[in-house]
Amino acid sequence: MSKVIMIQGTMSNAGKSLIAAGLCRIFKQDGYRVAPFKSQNMALNSYITKEGLEMGRAQVMQAEAAGMEPSVHMNPILLKPTNDVGSQVIVNGEVLGNMSARDYFAYKKKLIPDICKAFQELEKQADIIVIEGAGSPAEINLKKDDIVNMGMAKLVDAPVLLVGDIDRGGVFAQLLGTLMLLEEEEKERVKGLIINKFRGDKTILDPGIEMLEERGKVKVTGVVPYMQLSIEDEDSLSAQLENKETGLIDLAVIRLPRISNFTDFNVFEQLPDVSVRYVTSVKELGNPDMILIPGSKNTIGDLQWMRQNGLEAKIKKMSGQIPIWGICGGYQMLGMSIEDPYGVEQSCKEIRGMELLPERTILMPEKTRKQVSGTFYDLAGLFAPLSGKAYSGYEIHMGKTQEIRNTVSIGTQMVRKLACTDVQGDVQGIECDCEKDAGNKTENVYGSYVHGVFDQGSIAEDIVRILAKRKGIFWEAKEHYDYEAFKEAQYDRLADGLRAHMDMEYVYSILREAKISCDWER
Repeated sequence: MSKVIMIQGTMSNAGKSLIAAGLCRIFKQDGYRVAPFKSQNMALNSYITKEGLEMGRAQVMQAEAAGMEPSVHMNPILLKPTNDVGSQVIVNGEVLGNMSARDYFAYKKKLIPDICKAFQELEKQADIIVIEGAGSPAEINLKKDDIVNMGMAKLVDAPVLLVGDIDRGGVFAQLLGTLMLLEEEEKERVKGLIINKFRGDKTILDPGIEMLEERGKVKVTGVVPYMQLSIEDEDSLSAQLENKETGLIDLAVIRLPRISNFTDFNVFEQLPDVSVRYVTSVKELGNPDMILIPGSKNTIGDLQWMRQNGLEAKIKKMSGQIPIWGICGGYQMLGMSIEDPYGVEQSCKEIRGMELLPERTILMPEKTRKQVSGTFYDLAGLFAPLSGKAYSGYEIHMGKTQEIRNTVSIGTQMVRKLACTDVQGDVQGIECDCEKDAGNKTENVYGSYVHGVFDQGSIAEDIVRILAKRKGIFWEAKEHYDYEAFKEAQYDRLADGLRAHMDMEYVYSILREAKISCDWER
């Protein structure tokens, strides 16, 4: 039987995911087979496994830290919000359907057998399972039939470490208040408290820690400092989305209301003199060197949002001066039209696209899910040097995009197709002959369904180098940038930080053998 430990938080974004990842790395370093687990995740950042199944990226990141192949057993339930009151429900990597929050709340108890089976499969592979909760265990409105916090802890008899975020202030109230709102049985499961994201001299906290331990009757297991790490964060409220600084090479990502898989652009953030800014308005857009349109869980709705706030018109105008690159939903937006005959997004039956690619997209009820690899074929325009470069990643979308073969007129611009479609990855590129402005004879618009298309080899470096050359700037990374090696180093740094500031001997002492109780009639 596997040993278990669970990380819960006083609120969302308290640092649960990173603490869990760090423990996964420590246990791996200490010679154990370790796996992450989160029974229910709500996120728009997802991943496709080798089997073509969908799971949350947080558990993928934790699996990387643990040195394990990502598996849907690590995240059996994934909720992908489609609007403010509903989500697409994914169970064991497959789409179950769309549900309102109220309907899912009434239904979720039926998913306990799936949670138990997934956990039991992980037990066959791991000596230790690190479980992550969601939000807070003290949410009174969500406690009934809970399957992700104390309900999950009870299901497998897991000891709990409770994490609070001191960077936001009020950490003692967070931790003590959460303990006070727990039922006695739940409180007994909490074996340690973690004060996370601390800046300064720890001794200043000593009186507060003493009071916390006295009143809460739970040991403070660690005071973890604020660590400057570059590790994928699935939270759409992540600080990286708030970056407004402009670098020597400036990339602007459109921060769509339902943005998904923004981790596609993390690789650029690690390159020197490169800024990745997430923008929501024409004013914020400024004058970037490239515009990136990311994936979306509501493509039509997010295109309408861009149309209403002026971003679409601005991007189309700038497409004559700088490259535009769309990924997944962003790729669909770049075409001539998006049709929704099956009511996939339930907004409208058809909408005009941005008319920058000679493509039409039909949204389909069946989701495409697969890992892909291939090469860029004969790209035109600015990024022609990428032709022949190998890439790999995964596709996850609910639409089919078809080429419109005839030459089409877009205002005064004549668009002709110059690049081929990759059989596996569906990477598109065009060059436009612009008759309106002699100074803008060519423009470059590219689209791809492939998430992670920039991650492999030197693709990201090559793109930045091309953009720099266009500006008359010599740019070169100090050494060849290996994104995978970079991530491994970040996980080691995270583990080192936790070892230095947490009582790991005590953590090992509270590990408990899982006693699975799949009593879904409880």
